[in-house]
Amino acid sequence: MEGNKKGQQMLIVALIAAIVTMSVGFAITSYTTTLAIEGNTVTAKAAKWDVHFDDTSYSETTGTGYVAASSHTLTGTTLTYAVTLQPKEIYEATVTVENEGTFDANLTGLTLAGLSTDQAKYIHYSVFYNGTEYTATNNSLSIALAKSTGTATVKVRVEYYLPDDAADLPATDAQLTLTSSLTYTQAS
Repeated sequence: MEGNKKGQQMLIVALIAAIVTMSVGFAITSYTTTLAIEGNTVTAKAAKWDVHFDDTSYSETTGTGYVAASSHTLTGTTLTYAVTLQPKEIYEATVTVENEGTFDANLTGLTLAGLSTDQAKYIHYSVFYNGTEYTATNNSLSIALAKSTGTATVKVRVEYYLPDDAADLPATDAQLTLTSSLTYTQAS
């Protein structure tokens, strides 16, 4: 009887091993997929990020009451300018920002820098983006600029006005060096 019991156990182990082997074999053959790639050419198109001020579009407003900057620099989407104003004089310049890249862009921030708290008492400093005026830094914008053909007009305006309190006027001459900067991100 003992031999018979051992034989049965061996038979059970052999059957279990056969079932496991068949299951693994079935799984391998049933779930194997052949990937066929036809053709032999894959092309990745060129792409670039290129949002910038158009240097050739920069122009200053002229005429009575308007003054020219003593210097200006356009770098990417940053405009830096130095100007000396007398009371009731204005500096105003217009430039075009272009998207010549392959991605749509969003204007997400606009920075106005260089004006001190004391100077803000008699200087009005603003940037107009496509006609909308901004008088302070704003980092919560979302304004689309299309790829390849997108342009926007940017106008900077700095005006020396007479404040209500004459004590707010400057005691000495000071040249203003101001910066207007636009921040763009790739549109999703």
